[in-house]
This record gives sequence, structure tokens and C-alpha cells, in this order.
Amino acid sequence: METTAHYLGVDGGGSKTAFALVDSHGVVSARVTAASSYYFNSSPDAMERVLGEGVSQVCAAAGITTEQIGAAFFGLPGYGEASADVAELDAMPARILGHDRYRCDNDMVCGWAGSLVCEDGINVISGTGSMTYGERLGVGHRVGGWGELFGDEGSAYWIATRGLNSFSRMSDGRIPRGPLHGLLGERLKISSDLDVVGLIIGTWGGDRSRIAALATTVCEAARVGDSEALRVVSDAVRELATLIETTRSLLGFGDDDVVPVSYSGGMFTDDGYLASFRAALAELPAEYDLRVPLLDPALGAAVYAAKNARTPFSTAALQRLRGTHTPTNEVEINE
Repeated sequence: METTAHYLGVDGGGSKTAFALVDSHGVVSARVTAASSYYFNSSPDAMERVLGEGVSQVCAAAGITTEQIGAAFFGLPGYGEASADVAELDAMPARILGHDRYRCDNDMVCGWAGSLVCEDGINVISGTGSMTYGERLGVGHRVGGWGELFGDEGSAYWIATRGLNSFSRMSDGRIPRGPLHGLLGERLKISSDLDVVGLIIGTWGGDRSRIAALATTVCEAARVGDSEALRVVSDAVRELATLIETTRSLLGFGDDDVVPVSYSGGMFTDDGYLASFRAALAELPAEYDLRVPLLDPALGAAVYAAKNARTPFSTAALQRLRGTHTPTNEVEINE
């Protein structure tokens, strides 16, 4: 009788960590959502606790043990961004799984693996942060992803902070007030414009995720024609296009090649933002084939795990997996 293998995908992030177990037939056995695994904001020990609890929960939900996981891929936020930590991050899953059938890398790989199902091409991320990752002929390149202090151009945080800058200039009269001013005031529930300082710096403590969430209000203002918001959105999608064009060059795609491109991250759930991005991509000199993401990053990580184990999913299994939209066996771990 044929043995069914199980592949574990782990998509770490600054706000949550997603776990997915997929069997070799392309059936999702279980999914789990846990807390953030971004160890720069906590510690490697905290990351290991989140990963350990997530793996335990997803295996329990699927009714298997960690020994029955044929291969795993852990996409870890911050991986590779502090060379001294890489060895420790690489060793961490062995203590959780009890075996060495896994690989670690940055969580950016999960977005590419899911959106393009591990095919050659480029994935652009525009969530709290931004970056691109692409592969061609087995070679990968990353562009961007330097964090909010260095850039993260085109990300939700980048858009939100520029929206807040426009709000402040509208407030004190340096530029005319547009819809953005009122919409942000309503969103923040402030009675005085200067209260925004105390709220975001004091009450929120400059929390990156809470600030990034304000990008939706900037996009709302752009939809109603606010000139400042429209400028911010236009600048953001052009920045993403620059990331893509740079990645294309680094990967060695020729000027005559049609380059597959897909996307992941919360900014692309805004239809107006996605339409602006599509227009910015069309203005580039190279030819890009913009594709709707085929799988979410956690499922992409599971596909990548199978590929790394040299037991890639069959065409039929991938088609079955692509038909998976709402998992039937999902658990959320409370913090």
C-alpha cells in the first residue's frame, strides 16, 4: 500500500505565523495560525516557543506525529538579516521536529513559492514591509526588505507614514486640506489634530503594525480623489515596480523574455492599489505577465518543502491544492 507523505509549510511574520500540513496528494490535512515569530521584536527563545506550539498543534489537528512529516520548510522573518543568528535559527526546527528533514530561509520565499507555485519568476510583497524575491534556474535574488528605517518603499507602513505627513501639513496650513485630513481624523478618533502625536507615539508606542494599518485610510482618500493620497499611492506602486525591474535584471531575464510576476501582502487586497500597481508595471520597458497568486504563502512553503526533498507534487496534486480555498481543519492558537 502506498504511503502518504506529509509536508509542513511555516510562513512566519511580524503579526502572525501560519502553519500548513499538506499530504502528497495535495490535500490540506490541517492549518494553524499562531502569534508573531519575528524574533527581533522578542527573542529567539520566544520564536522557538511559537514555532514549537504551532507544529504541535498542526500535527495534533492532522492526527500525525512530527516523525511522519516527510519534509518541512520554515520561512522565518528576519532570517539572514543578522549573520550571527543564522546557525541558531537553522538548528531550531531540529529540536521541534526531532529530525533534520527541513530547511530554513526568509519568509519572503513563502510568498514566491505560493504565488507562482515555485515556477521561475518574481513575487513582490507589499504588506507591513515590502520586498521582492524571485528565482530563475534555481538561483534566487532578494531586493528591498530593509525595514522602515531604511526604506520598505511601497509598503503599508511607508504609505501610512507619508499619509500622516500629509495630514500634519494639511493641519498647519502648509498644503490645502483634502479628504485625507478628515478621514484620518475620523479613523484615529482624535478631538484635536495634535492629539495624533500623543496617540501614535505615546499610546501606540510607535507600533509598526498599527501605523501600517492606516494605509487603508490613505487608499480610501485616494479613491475619493485626494491629491496627496493619490500622489502617495502613485509613488508607492512605482517603488514596487523598481523593485521588480531590479530583480528581473539580477535574475538574468533578457529584454525579450516574458517575466512571470505575482504578489502577496495586504496592500494588494485593495482593488484600487492593485489597479495602480498593474498600471505601473505596464509602464516598464520589459514585458511582465502579472498573475493572481495561486496559493497562499503557508501552502507555498509546503510545496517548497516537497520540492527541496526531491519529491515534488504531481500536476494532479497541485491542481487539487489550488482548489483549496477555505481549510476545513484550522486552529487558531491564542496568545
